[in-house]
Parts: sequence; structure tokens; C-alpha cells
Amino acid sequence: MTLAYRKLSRIQMASRVARDIPEGAYVNLGIGLPTLVADQLPMSREIFLHSENGLLGMGPAPDPGEEDHDLINAGKQPVTLLPGGAYFHHADSFAMMRGGHLDICVLGAFQVSTNGDLANWHTGAPDAIPAVGGAMDLAIGAKQTWVMMEHLTRDGVSKIVAECSYPLTAMACVARIYADLAVLEVTGAGLRVVEAVDGLPLDELQRLSGVPLQA
Repeated sequence: MTLAYRKLSRIQMASRVARDIPEGAYVNLGIGLPTLVADQLPMSREIFLHSENGLLGMGPAPDPGEEDHDLINAGKQPVTLLPGGAYFHHADSFAMMRGGHLDICVLGAFQVSTNGDLANWHTGAPDAIPAVGGAMDLAIGAKQTWVMMEHLTRDGVSKIVAECSYPLTAMACVARIYADLAVLEVTGAGLRVVEAVDGLPLDELQRLSGVPLQA
């Protein structure tokens, strides 16, 4: 049997994450894929984007030619600042992260376990450059940690695992996984499928994931 389904693009993944961020939320977008979420947030919804290098009230990416290279996010990408936005010291930014002042952080990941353990800073490869940054602080400091990632590696191996084999960023911190095949919620009884892409049945999603999933 041939299944007819299409993975979400990166922009579609970002749009799906943006859809779930509520009015008035204070949100940190991690480097990599999560930065795309900023451009998908509706202008009608007031959401306060935080960057660990000392920004609050960050806006979408600037138009080409309008970049201010003194105004960047934690991934060194040019950003904009919305009216009322603020700059502040790096230490104050980390105090916000560690003090439980962020409602949501959206992080990329190499692996997420079925109980919400997160591995997103190092693959353990001898030639890899460790770069944990503020991920540990965000993962345990934010009220909710969401992960945005591709469901499978380039080799077709699931990034959703029974137990992480890569060095952990934080334990049991992930509340939701937004992947290109499905949105999954981490519960006390395991992973629950919130939704899957059109044409992808639960049994095939479970086969690809390699872990038990609940409808």
C-alpha cells in the first residue's frame, strides 16, 4: 500500500507552532528552526518575544536592505524591535530565563524521549563542537518547553526515542513536540498524537517513530 502524505515544510512547521502561542505570552525562540516562528506570528496577537542576548519585544526579520547589524538575536541573525521593545544586560536576560518569567521556550532538538527528556546541544561525535548556550537555562526555566524539529534524521532514524543516547540538556522538560510529521504532547502516560499530517495513519506514524503513541 502506498501512503499519500507530505511532510510539513519548515515554514509550515513554524506557522503551526505560532498558531498555539496565546495572546500575551512571553516566548523565547531558540536558534535554528525556532527563529522562523517570529515571522509567522499574527500581528493581531500581542506576543512578547525574548532573546537571551538581551532583547524583549523582538519583531520579525527585517526586509532585505533594512538590516541593522547591531540588532541581532541569539543566533546572530538581524531582527527588528517592536514599539515598546527593550534592550538589557545579558545577566538580566538570564535572570528572566532562570526565574520562571517566560511562558514558553521553543527549542530545536537532536532527540526527545517519550518522557520529555531533551538532548539538543551535542551529538557526542568527537569532531562536534559543544554549544549548549542558554538551552539548559531555558529548558528548566520556562513554564513550558516546546520542541520544533524534523521527525526523522537524514538517515530516516526517529529523533523521538524511548531514551536519549545523546548528552541531555534537561530531564522531563518537554511539553510538546512540533515535527514535520505530527504534533505530539508529552503526558504522564507517554506521547499523545495531537495531530498528524494528512494521509499519515497512526500505525505508520508509530512505525516511523519507533515508540508507542496514543491517539
